[in-house]
Order: sequence, then structure tokens, then C-alpha cells
Amino acid sequence: MTETTRDRPAATAQIGVTGLAVMGRNLARNLARHGFRVAVHNRSPERTRSLVAEHGHEGTFVPSESMADFVASLTRPRAVIVMVKAGGPTDAVIDELVPLLEPGDIVVDCGNAHFADTQRREAALRAHGLHFVGTGVSGGEEGALRGPSIMPGGSAEAYRTLGPILESIAARVDDVPCCVHIGPGGAGHFVKMVHNGIEYADMQLIAEAYDLLRERLGATPAEIGDIFADWNTGDLESFLIEITADVLRHVDARTGRPFVDVVLDQAGQKGTGRWTVQSALDLGVPITAIAEATFARSLSGHPGQRAAAARAYRDAAGTAPGGAVDRDAFVEDVRRALYASKIVAYAQGFDQIRAGSEEYGWGINLAALATIWRGGCIIRARFLNRIREAYEADPDLPTLLVAPYFVPRVAESVASWRRVVGYAAQAGVPAPAFASSLAYVDGLRRDRLPAALIQGLRDNFGAHTYRRVDAEGSFHTRWSGDRTEIPA
Repeated sequence: MTETTRDRPAATAQIGVTGLAVMGRNLARNLARHGFRVAVHNRSPERTRSLVAEHGHEGTFVPSESMADFVASLTRPRAVIVMVKAGGPTDAVIDELVPLLEPGDIVVDCGNAHFADTQRREAALRAHGLHFVGTGVSGGEEGALRGPSIMPGGSAEAYRTLGPILESIAARVDDVPCCVHIGPGGAGHFVKMVHNGIEYADMQLIAEAYDLLRERLGATPAEIGDIFADWNTGDLESFLIEITADVLRHVDARTGRPFVDVVLDQAGQKGTGRWTVQSALDLGVPITAIAEATFARSLSGHPGQRAAAARAYRDAAGTAPGGAVDRDAFVEDVRRALYASKIVAYAQGFDQIRAGSEEYGWGINLAALATIWRGGCIIRARFLNRIREAYEADPDLPTLLVAPYFVPRVAESVASWRRVVGYAAQAGVPAPAFASSLAYVDGLRRDRLPAALIQGLRDNFGAHTYRRVDAEGSFHTRWSGDRTEIPA
């Protein structure tokens, strides 16, 4: 380890956190509250001083203003949690840390890094004899403080040191910590990426349900908030449904209007949804609900195009079906459509995780993953218990949609689902996540898809060949010649 001529602090801290913005600050406090001596460091020393001044009574913090002193304050094997912005800033911190560390030490990246970056960093640090642990942390700033869902990757050896620490600060459900070793390399950040993709889909589906209820029923946001609160007492119970009711009932103090009506309708994104879709394309996994949710956010962020289209297509707006509205029936239809669509989003996410695990040799346990998502994380929901049970019963389940628990629940929702998507199309209410989720189920259940025609077209224009239902091998038809078929 690099030394200077002056004395270094005694090595007493069990774990360190560098990067003390909201998430890093709260994670350090969580660790201290659980009895760990926590080394803390920030590029701007003022944040370190502020943490100790405001929260020093919560536990034992060992503050340092230099990276060298920070590392020196840690007992071996040193475990350093990095909580800085993903990308270049993370690389900069790692570059500063590595010369100060010794073989066997552990660097833990708890930011929202792209898993490919984590793979690269893990290999680079392994060459120095260091462990690099890409770790997904979900739950926002409150979760970081009170108990998040934690998804660590990296080596099994590193987890033997880190596991007891991380499991102690994680959320707990049925006295089981919401933390498990996901797998080697970039497995932890890959799983967190897909978690965020599912989160995108979940929020888009909730937003579409709200929009449909408001358009069809003419209900106020507060009234729709009451509907969501009622849904949260049943099989839709989840963190996102709970906070939807809260947001919809909130009144803007400045104007007295519903809060949701004074918020600009342009949704931001930090990249994890886009990464999820890009990865799914690479893996050949259809995640239509997540993709539509990601594209819906992109569409919301193009106000100029939207304004031009609103002017150009003013006369092309849909017309809602006539006649009296059966309020209770429509609310129930939307509830069922939302539940079934959410199952599709989770099913597609778990399919992608399985494909990634196979592609990279991670050996991810899907049942264990469902277990740690039951608490702490943003997508925690009642039916994650059912997902866990499904994968425990059959780890090779072809898709969550054919699990015995979910089949009857999706099947009984299909009629409502079709009515809701049909109404949306007629009324001109965009519902891309609802519609694509239904189309996905229809595609899965069909005995025969029109892909046969696509194969014929590909062979016609590019001699890409095709396979037959009644013979082995690949074939090509001489479309520009005598149209005879020849083996490829």
C-alpha cells in the first residue's frame, strides 16, 4: 500500500463508504446503526463533516478527508463501498483506490452501473488480486437507510466477507434478509438493471390504468387514488400501487389543484430501462412490456413532435363507445388488465435474467431472486411470493405465465383485458404497455404464427432459406427461376 511520511489513522473500521450524496450517506448511516464501525469519505470534505456532525450519535463513524487516510482506517481485508455516479466518476474513484489496496481487499460498487462495465472492472481488479463486487441496491434513499434489497455479484470468496454485513442491513421479510449472492462477474448489476426495467413497465402500466380510469369515468385524481388504495388491499398489493394512491390524492399547495395536474408530462430516465431493452435484443428475449414502457417515456420527452401531431391529427381523435358507463365493471376490467399485464412484465424480466445467466455462466437462482425482491426494493409486491414458489417448484419453468398459480389468474383476466385494450383503441387513449402485453400472451398461445410468411419473404428477396414442417433441414426456392425447391 502507498504510504506517506506522516502517521496514518489506526485501522479500526470494518467497512468504508466513499461518496456521501444521499444514497451513500444513508447507506453509511444504516451500517453504523447496525453496529459496524464505518469509515466515511467524500471528495468534498464538507459532506463527511456534515454526516458526522448530524448523525454521529447513530453509531461509530471514522471520517477521513483523504483517500489514503480512508483506506488506512480499514481493517483487512478492506471492504470499500463506492457510491458515486456511474461511468467515468466510478472509474476515477477505482483508479484512486487501487494503488492503496492490497491483494484480498474488496471494492463494492453500489451504483447503477452497466453490467458490462462491471465485467470489465471485475477482470481488471482481479489482475491486481482484488475483488470487485458490482452490487445492485434498490429501495431509494429510504431503503438505503432503513433496509434495501441488495443484489451483490462478484466472487463467492468476497461474499463470505461481505455477506454477513450486507444481509444485516438489508430489508427482511418473514425474517429472511432481502440479500443473496447473485452470481459472479456482472451478475449483480445485470439483475438490478432488469429490476429497473420491470420497474419501468410497472409504472407505465399504472399510468395507463390511471389514464383510462380518468378518461372513461371522468374521475378526479383523488377518486382514482381511492381506487388504487382499494386495489392495494388485494392481489395488486405492492409498493408502487401504494404510492400511486398517495401521489394521486396529493393536492398542490401553491395552486390547490391536484398535484398530478401541475406536473409536466415528460418522464425522465437515467438509462437502466434503455440498457435492459438493448440487452434483451442482444439476448434475443422479447420484453415487449418493458420496451413499450421505455419508448413511452421517450415519446413523452418530445413535446415539439407531440404538439405538431396534435394539430395535424385533431380530427383523428378516437371516439369513446356510447351509452352509460358501468363504473364498477370498468374499474374491475382495468384492475384485471393491470394485474395480468404486470405478470407479463415480471415474466419477461425473469426470462431475460435466465437468458443472461445462461449466456454469461452466472448460475442465477430465480427463486432466490424473487425472495429478495419481496422487501426493500421498488418493485416489491405480494405476488413475488407466488413467483418464488413457482421457481422453487420448477426451476426450469418455460415461462412464469405457465406456472400453475398464474395460469387461471391470467386466463380469467383475458376478457377484461381485451375490453380495456379495445376501449383504449376506440377512444384514442394510448395504452402501449397494456396492448403489447396482451399481444405477447396471444403470440405465446397461438399454435401457428405468421412468421412462416416472414420466412418465405426472406427467402424470396435474400435466399435466407427456410425450414419445413414436414422435413428435416433447410431449403431454398428458386423464386426467379423455375420455383423448384432445393436443399440449402
